[in-house]
Amino acid sequence: MSVLPLVFTSGWASGVNAYAVVLLLGAFGATGLSDDVPERLQRPEVLVVAGVLFLCEAVADKIPYVDSAWDAVHTVVRPAAGAWVGALLAGQSGSLSDVAAGLVGGSTALASHTVKAGTRMAVNSSPEPFSNIVVSLAEDLGVAGIVTFAMFHPEAAAIVAGVLLVAGLVVIFFLASRIRRFLRRRAQRREERRLAARAGPPPG
Repeated sequence: MSVLPLVFTSGWASGVNAYAVVLLLGAFGATGLSDDVPERLQRPEVLVVAGVLFLCEAVADKIPYVDSAWDAVHTVVRPAAGAWVGALLAGQSGSLSDVAAGLVGGSTALASHTVKAGTRMAVNSSPEPFSNIVVSLAEDLGVAGIVTFAMFHPEAAAIVAGVLLVAGLVVIFFLASRIRRFLRRRAQRREERRLAARAGPPPG
């Protein structure tokens, strides 16, 4: 059976929350629920590190503006994780070359990361913090659900991931004005901080 659907789905999920993907896949393999998970993802140290980083992301991802800073840092991390997981899955199955799987996983993760980061910029243009929490919880549940679904129905899960990716890109297109507003506000805050630092403390 081709591993491509699982590579594509894990790539999409990695672009949203790479640590959750590694943690879930490793847990499925370590508990014996799936034979398709590479041994490297099941190693205790990998699961511990993924778990700790997942908890860090779970907090940072729900705080306005902190989530966008976290996304900026993970612009490289998430695609790299998607490529790494895809290559490992391909090596486990032998039905797809590691390089091809890495390209599929990495590029899909980059696309879904772009959707996630852009959506957060649009959400951060709103002054209230509750939408960040709601969006973050929806993303966490979505990743958990689709990775679990992919372990048992990889083809169907890949179709769902593809639909979500296309829908997300369409949403980002329509949210472009809010994203630009967020970027302008962030640039304005940076300029204000720079001017305040240059001016120094007020005279006593």
